[in-house]
Amino acid sequence: MNKHLIRLPLFSLSIMLFGCSNADSVNIANRTGLPCNDKPNCVSTIDERAEYSLDAFNLSEAGLDSWPQIEQVALALPGARLGERAERYIRVECVSSVFKFVDDFEVHQNGDTLEVRSESRTGYSDFGVNRERAEAFRQQLLEAKLIAP
Repeated sequence: MNKHLIRLPLFSLSIMLFGCSNADSVNIANRTGLPCNDKPNCVSTIDERAEYSLDAFNLSEAGLDSWPQIEQVALALPGARLGERAERYIRVECVSSVFKFVDDFEVHQNGDTLEVRSESRTGYSDFGVNRERAEAFRQQLLEAKLIAP
């Protein structure tokens, strides 16, 4: 059998497995103030469309001066690793356990509120994962009394 015929399927399989994967870490500007695009793989406190909208994250009195704790909560999300950090802003890359898809979870403190955005880097639908992540973040902030109920 021709060795080139064997290499072609192996090469094609390699491209399928690695060529469509997410970049490890990328430089993404703060997008918390932007609405989601039209793909159902994003949620945001800024977006007013029901399918993309998250309820507001209003800081409690204790939460106003607790940015380091808010960062810790974000970094404790499943699959989380630090993507970028700036003053009162953090982008956490949440990596799925099986397929290693990367979602960008962003939090920015704007006065007495948190702007929160969670979006899949690739694909069309996220099957609700980004909304679940944002609501888990909300629940942990509530338990820590960093946001108002």
